Amino acid sequence: MSTASSGQVTHLLRAWSDGDPQALEHLLPLVEAELWRLARGYMSRERREHTLQPTALINEAFIRLADAKSVRWQDRAHFFGISARVMRRVLVDHARARGFQKRGAGAETISLHEESIPTPEPPVDIVALDLALDALATKDERQSRVVELRFFGGLSIEETAVALGVSPDTVKRDWRLARLWLLRQLEARPVE
Repeated sequence: MSTASSGQVTHLLRAWSDGDPQALEHLLPLVEAELWRLARGYMSRERREHTLQPTALINEAFIRLADAKSVRWQDRAHFFGISARVMRRVLVDHARARGFQKRGAGAETISLHEESIPTPEPPVDIVALDLALDALATKDERQSRVVELRFFGGLSIEETAVALGVSPDTVKRDWRLARLWLLRQLEARPVE
């Protein structure tokens, strides 16, 4: 997104916060491609037979965003950070509603003949990651926000730094430490 568009997004977000309904109509075409990129990123981490489609994820996230009338939008990075958090909540809610915390849910059945076939990297267990991120937030809120903005929001190091009001070096350090901490948490999680 160009600087002019980024400034226009910020202007429209602030107008939307101030109650201008037309600002939302003008904002949608400017943020749609980025929301699609976020949704595709989320869905690429999900299992193949996931029942929620990117369009539904975007629609549900945007409905929730539109209902958040008390949000005072700061800028483009703030909007996409909040959008990432909302998409995460939609996916977690969907996973919980589908009962994927139950033993064996979502497990792929393979025959003995298929064990020698290399399989793609397993999808991220969104519920387990959500629980781990919540645990990280109690330990270090900023590291949790860095993961949310980078992993879920797809923001760059620099965009994340702006959104959090810290230096890019701080984001890099938090990103590295948070990923290590989360990896340990997810690996230590008992198999259900």
